[in-house]
Amino acid sequence: MLNLIKSRQSSRALFDPERAIPKEDMEKILEAARWAPTAHNMQNFEIVVVDDEKSLAAIGEIKRSPNLTFIRENYQQLSFSEDELRRKKVGILGAMFPKSWQTPDPKLEDVKNEDRDAFMARQILSSSALLFVLYDPRRRAPASENDFLGAISLGCAMENMWLMAVSLGIGVHIVSSLSEKGTEKEIKKLLGIPDNFIIGFTMRLGYPVAPINYLRVRRDLEDFTHHNGFKNKGLD
Repeated sequence: MLNLIKSRQSSRALFDPERAIPKEDMEKILEAARWAPTAHNMQNFEIVVVDDEKSLAAIGEIKRSPNLTFIRENYQQLSFSEDELRRKKVGILGAMFPKSWQTPDPKLEDVKNEDRDAFMARQILSSSALLFVLYDPRRRAPASENDFLGAISLGCAMENMWLMAVSLGIGVHIVSSLSEKGTEKEIKKLLGIPDNFIIGFTMRLGYPVAPINYLRVRRDLEDFTHHNGFKNKGLD
């Protein structure tokens, strides 16, 4: 199980558009979501599976506006060399994002979205399937401020599906831009999703055409573990 967890990664590259996910494998991924722990056993999600080529193409053609809040906050997580990333132990390499995003205070007119839109369209069209995980914000876990427990429940479903996909040799990429308000409105219209639902997250599934190989970092156990009190670092 630990090896499976460690091998999980974001497959940001293109997938093989000629390889469909077998129905039995898709059912295993959805079954993993079905058995995810949710607050008060609310099972607070619906999942729309999209594997039709025309629908994928239509989703890929939706234009996405630059999200400056995301870009500015994302900058704080970037490293610009592998040595820097190894030292920080958190975040990702800046090379994975457009250069116009790699500035501490980008201005809207300086952020180029065309390249991102074109590449993301290719990513989506190459996918074997997109899974749109929906939830209804009118429902919430009892006594949960801003439905914090409901959001955790969605994360449990995500992780269950992700690990199952990895065990089946299927790549996964969470496409956060498909949850942005303008984009979400277009997708809901396209897929006939009722207004009361929002897109919690979108999983892009498929088979990578090339090995995924990039530096992944994690903090050491003693960096975040506290034993019998916050001042006692590690387990010693």
